[in-house]
Amino acid sequence: MKSKSLTCAAAVAATLLSLSGAAHAKDPTCSNETLRGLYGFSAQGEILGIIGTDGAVHYAKSRLLLNDVAVVNFDANGNFTRNDAGNIGGLPKSGGAFNSVQFGTYNVNSDCTGTMTINYGTKASPAGVVLVVNIVISSDATLVIGEMTSETVPFAAAPPTVDGTCGNPCSEAVQISFEGKKVLAYGFR
Repeated sequence: MKSKSLTCAAAVAATLLSLSGAAHAKDPTCSNETLRGLYGFSAQGEILGIIGTDGAVHYAKSRLLLNDVAVVNFDANGNFTRNDAGNIGGLPKSGGAFNSVQFGTYNVNSDCTGTMTINYGTKASPAGVVLVVNIVISSDATLVIGEMTSETVPFAAAPPTVDGTCGNPCSEAVQISFEGKKVLAYGFR
């Protein structure tokens, strides 16, 4: 009698698990192929100053708020092109025009986390500005959020600070967040 009750209880438990979805739940599976096509990005944050040769943050003489918009075209193979416009500290970057001379690489892990490395200039003639961003991708790949982990610029482009010097290239101390959304086009307009 006990074995019949246990068998019945096991069958009920299995049925409840299958109805709840827990028995069929799968971990997300992402790869570089997850990011394909155009995404519109925005970025907001602040360049705090430089990371000096002593490893400490040396704050800029004035606040350098950053606002940026960009279109990024992912090729599903770990490469992308980028076209952005924005301002730093209230002054437009690139004279206010979009800068389409950017390229980069990305790596997406199976858990839908990853990194993007953005380079200004071309592969043949890099400008020396390199941004590294940690990213997280939504399960349907329509949303990418991220935070900048590092930014390096040529020494001449580093912000003036109260004290401290940086190397060449110069590492900037940043707090910048990113959000990208898949650009979807439906039919003819």
